[in-house]
Amino acid sequence: MASAVPYALQDKTLAAFAATAISAPGVALASLGLLWLFGVRLSEKLVAALTLATYVISAGSLAYVAYAVYSIPGHDAVLRLGPWFRVGEYEFDLAQRLDSVSLPLLGMTAILTGLIAAFSQTYMHREPGYYRFFLLLHAFGFGAMTAFSAAHLDLLIVGWELVGLSSVLLIAFFYQRRGPVECGVRVFGIYRTADIGLLAGVFLIHHWGDSTSLLSIGQHALTPHQATAVGLLLLLAAMGKAAQAPFSGWLPRAMEGPTPSSAIFYGAISVHMGAYLLLRVRPLLAESYFALAAVTFIGLFTAVHGLLAGRAASDTKTSLAYAAVSQLGLIFAEIGVGWTNLALLHIVGHSMIRTLQFLRAPSMLHEHHHMRAAAGGQVDLAGTSFESILPLAVRHHLYWYALDRGHLDRFLQAAFVRPVVALSQFLLALDSRLLEPVDGRRTRLASVNPKAEEADA
Repeated sequence: MASAVPYALQDKTLAAFAATAISAPGVALASLGLLWLFGVRLSEKLVAALTLATYVISAGSLAYVAYAVYSIPGHDAVLRLGPWFRVGEYEFDLAQRLDSVSLPLLGMTAILTGLIAAFSQTYMHREPGYYRFFLLLHAFGFGAMTAFSAAHLDLLIVGWELVGLSSVLLIAFFYQRRGPVECGVRVFGIYRTADIGLLAGVFLIHHWGDSTSLLSIGQHALTPHQATAVGLLLLLAAMGKAAQAPFSGWLPRAMEGPTPSSAIFYGAISVHMGAYLLLRVRPLLAESYFALAAVTFIGLFTAVHGLLAGRAASDTKTSLAYAAVSQLGLIFAEIGVGWTNLALLHIVGHSMIRTLQFLRAPSMLHEHHHMRAAAGGQVDLAGTSFESILPLAVRHHLYWYALDRGHLDRFLQAAFVRPVVALSQFLLALDSRLLEPVDGRRTRLASVNPKAEEADA
């Protein structure tokens, strides 16, 4: 892992390459957004060419930065762009951390997003939302670059939110149909619920510690109880983003979006952001055995849950989604037991493989149907399943569990959705009751003098 004492980038050329690599998607996002606001519509080829150029520049710049950083002892460098926030004597910098954890994920983001852009040029051809798709793809790329390179948790939140927003908008991309919109709203609700953990955890680190800098995340003078509270809150945020149980039900529903965005978001980058957060705060988690045990238990339980639910899935994308859930659970368990280097390697390898599987899934299914038709509808599965060694009664219970996806949606409905809806209805009724005297007075004044309502306001 990276050293505890980072090297501040003094070489202006190297700093310029690092800033270019990270900000290139943001520049493309701003350019396309401004053109859209002013009513300028670029052709499909021009939008695709701009996108490809963006990620080629980003990947090339990252290659140079990685070569330079890996020549530094400890492989840990920080790019400081100046103060971002200052109140009295308190301030924190707009800083990017480039080390052996962030650089592989930054490179993976640039390469895979460029690959998705090239694939989408044909896949999204003549789609009414073509321009909107690439605009959101750049928002996602910039958010991921910002989060993976953030040197403190406050900046990581910015990238985290950009990735979440673009994810939800792309799930509901085909908004003409009811299904994608409902799934997008559901995912948004789960994201918001889990993100409370990130915001509250960062707030407590500010309150109990000196700063939210990831350079010294394990050096805060937190008591074991404080470390446990912060660790569990950050675990909640990671669980929501990485679709860990009981939040794993949103990932199959996210497949309502276009196939390219499903591949880059839910096969490669977005779902691994929760594991990245845990990797970064692992020194803080190490101060609480309970938090580490929770990370490990959640990961192992989710791995088994994803395995069972995926085997009962009736479509290819759902099966791949639960396969990703299972692998993410294993990554969480690896982080919990301290195998951080293995977890980082697992993230990169799983991202590459799962992206290609999601991109290949539609054509593979098409070929399977042709093969099945050529064989007269008889295509036997090879081999036997591992559960055949279990008693029949146990297999029935496991199948019922897998078919209903662990009953987790029912649990969330009873434990979270209904209480929140009931609380919202209560607050709405209370608000109406408290404002009724004011609204009644305004109504009486308006009946006498139409301008009295404006004067009263």
